[in-house]
Amino acid sequence: MNKYGILIALLCLLGFSCTDNSDEPDDGNGLNWSLSRGDAGLSGYTSRTLPKKPTLLWRFKSEVRTVSSPIVYQGTTYWCDRRGLVRGVDASGNLAFSYDLKTQVEATPMIHDSVLYIGRLDGWLSAISLAQQDTLWNFETEGQISASPNRVSFEGQQAIVVGSYDNYLYCIGDQSGQLINRFESGYYLNGSVALWKKHVLFGGCDAWLRIINCQSGLPTDSVELEAYVPASPAVMGDYVYVGDYAGNIYEFSLDKGKITHTRKIQEGSEAGASFVSVPAITDKTLFILSADRYLYAFNRLDGSLNWKYLMKGNTGESSPLVCDDKVLVCTKSGLISIIDAEEGELLWEYDAGEQIIGSPAIIKGRFLILTAKGTLLCFGEQENAG
Repeated sequence: MNKYGILIALLCLLGFSCTDNSDEPDDGNGLNWSLSRGDAGLSGYTSRTLPKKPTLLWRFKSEVRTVSSPIVYQGTTYWCDRRGLVRGVDASGNLAFSYDLKTQVEATPMIHDSVLYIGRLDGWLSAISLAQQDTLWNFETEGQISASPNRVSFEGQQAIVVGSYDNYLYCIGDQSGQLINRFESGYYLNGSVALWKKHVLFGGCDAWLRIINCQSGLPTDSVELEAYVPASPAVMGDYVYVGDYAGNIYEFSLDKGKITHTRKIQEGSEAGASFVSVPAITDKTLFILSADRYLYAFNRLDGSLNWKYLMKGNTGESSPLVCDDKVLVCTKSGLISIIDAEEGELLWEYDAGEQIIGSPAIIKGRFLILTAKGTLLCFGEQENAG
């Protein structure tokens, strides 16, 4: 057996799989990207392929600032600006949906079954019917909600899970808007939670990574890291990856709600390589964007560094997205880059001319980028450009 065959066999034994936790939000036509990281585990991986020769098909300018990532449902792209206006732009670049929450918003929305769920800075979580263009319910917390909600199923219940600055993690019935349970973390929750089976995982500014059983609302395990966690963890299969502000990257093995093994893939240094983006994971590789301007690619099997690519300018808070064999990366400096996942070579680059804070979205034949200024960019095959 050659080296490649041995590697694949070892990965199978370890339980690594691109499909273990993908649960890509798709109704079969490839036109949905209804969670900001592509799946409930926040893995940042999709088997969808990027256009071979990307070109800008159209742009939509809202001229209102946002920190949201774009999400897509049935071909229409949604986001909310900081003033609280939810917009939906169709596949041709025309405004197709508008709903004013009349309050400040920073969170990225989530969509399931034609209902958009979004947290607000006034502490409310809102469920909005896209068909009726009306609020179905509001749930009140006692602190601002800055993170994108996630969704979990257990024993026939469908629930929305979101953290608040009131130090609580909430599990709320998706149809009723009623509290199922909540967990007091001891510190405010800024990032999104990652789903692992009926559990969620999240890190905080208190430097703890916690695992919560959504059915009971009780913690099953926790571990203190060396520094606070600015971004969400990412899950694939029974493994979770998280970076901290000191530049450490951790891998945790999970079983029955417990951490069974811990490995530090990257040791923090004084070089300023803090991690404020969410990792992206494939069966073989972990990708993460660092404040030292590098995109790192680590071998998941042995933790070694495959390659690192120096980005141009400030990387900011956007998180990379792995699309089959390529990595799509946006930076605060406004550059959109496609990098070969195996070799770490730049394949394509585009200067948006505006800061980018959110993460990309990809649907069939296209990918979408939302700038901090509220400009939505749609890229596709060159022959489809209008």
